[in-house]
Amino acid sequence: MAKFVYEANQKVEIDDRALHHLQVVMTTKLRRGEPFLFTWREDASVGGGRSSVWIHPGCNLVFKYAGGKVPELNRHWIEALAFTANAPSGLYLVREPETAAPERAAEHS
Repeated sequence: MAKFVYEANQKVEIDDRALHHLQVVMTTKLRRGEPFLFTWREDASVGGGRSSVWIHPGCNLVFKYAGGKVPELNRHWIEALAFTANAPSGLYLVREPETAAPERAAEHS
């Protein structure tokens, strides 16, 4: 499992593939100067519930992957995640659409 770390004090474990897609959406929004809310569900082992953080160009983010291989990107999943990021509720992880074939990660790096 990968880890997303916000400002060194908020951490959440996320699947490597999902985190890679979230990273693409987050960095795209930050490059555009668009702050947004990011929300995730907490694991029951840490009390459950959910956490939200305000992502802005000045915040410190760490995307730490468990594996060394860069997952292939699914453009449709990126679009679905970007749609949530642009909504008032902010970015949250949605299921990967099964209808589209993944694209090579090198094409999006």
